[in-house]
Amino acid sequence: MTALVSIPSRAGFLAARDSGVKAVAAGFVLQAAPTGRDDWRLGLTASKKTGNAVRRNRARRRLRALARTELAKRARPGIDYVIIARQGTAERPWDDLVADLHKSLGYLHRGIERAGDSAGDQGSGGKTG
Repeated sequence: MTALVSIPSRAGFLAARDSGVKAVAAGFVLQAAPTGRDDWRLGLTASKKTGNAVRRNRARRRLRALARTELAKRARPGIDYVIIARQGTAERPWDDLVADLHKSLGYLHRGIERAGDSAGDQGSGGKTG
């Protein structure tokens, strides 16, 4: 099992929000932004909208476990992932959280690939030939 590397500052969370791709699932919101680093990093957050301190902590623990068991297998180097807990995260069935993560990761990775492809095409103005 690989150790999770945390996003160390608020700036990393904001970069994922502002320049990344977002996927909304029933159990959480997943944001991802390319960083150019050699490893992938993780940020977890649960606002007061999620519930009281007990519920927020439980939601963060479940998301951390999800990242260790599932995200670590499919995460790509050079990407920061931010997982934001939602109101139902603490009670959502584990299998549903796993399914949400797999679907969200597929969506995000395709979005990042498309963004990378279109960045190389910007100079053409959409014309070919």
